[in-house]
Parts: sequence; structure tokens; C-alpha cells
Amino acid sequence: MKIVWRLEQATVRDVYEELLKERKVAYTTVMTMMKVLEQKNHLRRTSEEKAHMYAPVEQKRAVISEMVREFVNRVFDGSAEPLLAHLVDNKQISREELAEIAKLRGKK
Repeated sequence: MKIVWRLEQATVRDVYEELLKERKVAYTTVMTMMKVLEQKNHLRRTSEEKAHMYAPVEQKRAVISEMVREFVNRVFDGSAEPLLAHLVDNKQISREELAEIAKLRGKK
């Protein structure tokens, strides 16, 4: 999704080539994931010449929110507390980020 958001529209080949810059990935894996994202209505597919062109359906923020909610529900039975505890315990979240979270929580 990050690549499609950045490019605004992309073919499977476009996404595949961008991902290859970071890590080895199979073309068929990229194609499968883009089809899944289309089925979940995160991507819209149109046909242009010989390739399918994909474009984001929703804004980045909305998709990320839905994906995080789905992850928390699936992995942590709907509670974000174990996720935050894991991030803190494994030093994957800084004190500054924790302070920002506390500040955001106070606004609600």
C-alpha cells in the first residue's frame, strides 16, 4: 500500500520492482497481495493496455486505522494494551512517543 500511495497508481510490476530494492520477493506474492487488497476494497483496479493499474481507494490514514484495528482484534483479542506493553518492553517505542500517546489520550 505504501508504494501505491506514493506512486498514486501502480502496476504489479511497479510495486514488485520497488520492493526488490528493499528485499527479495516473488512477483506472484506481490500479485496475490494486491488482489487481496483489491478484494478488501483498499485498491481499485483498472485495465490499461496490457497491464492492470491499481490505485488506492481510501486515504492512507483510514486504511492504516482499519488494518491496526483488524490486527489488534486478531492478535490481541481486541485489546491494545498488550500491544503497547510489548512495544515498551522491547524498546520499540520511545519515552517521547509514550508522552505523545498520553497527551493524545488526554484530549479525548
